[in-house]
Amino acid sequence: AERVGRLDAVASMANLAVLRGYVRPEIGEGEGIEIIEGRHPVMEASLLEAFVPNDLCIGGEKQILIVTGPNMAGKNTFLRQMALTILMAQMGSFVPAKAAKIGLVDRVFTRVGAHDRLLEGQSTFMVEMIETATILREATSSSFVVLDEVGRGTSTYDGLSIAWSVVEYLHESPEHRARTLFATHYHEMAELAKLWPRVSNLTVEVREWRDEVVF
Repeated sequence: AERVGRLDAVASMANLAVLRGYVRPEIGEGEGIEIIEGRHPVMEASLLEAFVPNDLCIGGEKQILIVTGPNMAGKNTFLRQMALTILMAQMGSFVPAKAAKIGLVDRVFTRVGAHDRLLEGQSTFMVEMIETATILREATSSSFVVLDEVGRGTSTYDGLSIAWSVVEYLHESPEHRARTLFATHYHEMAELAKLWPRVSNLTVEVREWRDEVVF
């Protein structure tokens, strides 16, 4: 049964790679991650229209990328897409991209979405902080971290202070210097790129086209 299960998993990944036009990623021992024209594997299969591909280059001097953009522009999709692509590559699957080079990742950490655990006495903000603290404690320089809207569960200035401190800690702590995608509505966070050498900014492009807004 175990062997049949393994064969089924591998055959399913191979079939999906052919069906969706996935490519074989290059896996290396370095810290650099480069994904060219990557796509979200689930969104691509569900959307009626074509998925707009995205690039990612992270690692080394681009350790932390601050991702800004308007609501519903796709910041969260971009974060999840890249985390899924890295996970797929390291489990032996082909990936939804034109090309991909993936440096080894020991673990993928995510802090995405908002929910509470009222039966455990934990508010939305408390859950957010517990998950963030776990990431800061356990992530290593070989990890890949996805953070979405950290600090939104409290007041604006307190939330901005928390988000700012998290980025500084990930940048300055030698043992926790993980490659990080940090999506935020705090546009003040873009200033971090001027203060820390391994922080860079990404933003979602917005265009008006024939009475429509295109992200």
